Amino acid sequence: MTVIDTVRLLLFPALMAFAASSDLFTMTISNRLSLALSAAFFLLALAIGMNLAAFGMHLGAAALVLVVSFGFFTQGWIGGGDAKLAAATALWFGFDHLLDYLIYASLFGGALTLLLLQFRKLPLPAPLARQQWIVRLHDNGGGVPYGIALAAAALAVYPKTIWMPGTGI
Repeated sequence: MTVIDTVRLLLFPALMAFAASSDLFTMTISNRLSLALSAAFFLLALAIGMNLAAFGMHLGAAALVLVVSFGFFTQGWIGGGDAKLAAATALWFGFDHLLDYLIYASLFGGALTLLLLQFRKLPLPAPLARQQWIVRLHDNGGGVPYGIALAAAALAVYPKTIWMPGTGI
């Protein structure tokens, strides 16, 4: 296995895991994370010799997701970090895997939302009430850390993509 293969295998999943944990604990997804995902895509696309047409399709998928998700953000349906994370992830998947990603994100996001709604109906045990991030999740007026669903969807789709070592371009 080459260094590039190791990076392809580990970098994207690690960044997605970080996005999910960041959203869970802080309800924010850093702009730096979305920028890191985008920069890593550009570097790896060059390293594997992605052709210009495929590169353009990946950019197109990211642009489409950014426009749609920004529209969702303006309506208050998702957070800005979620919109940028979704677009950065679409950059990695291109149109080839975009529909799978969006379906998984919708299903995981719906399940996460239902779980949180049920969690918020239960009384919060005293030991958990000392954890600020749990209190924030338990708050009925709080949001949904949708980055968890976006990351889970990305990790479900990633093994099917060109980025997995041995799958080729």
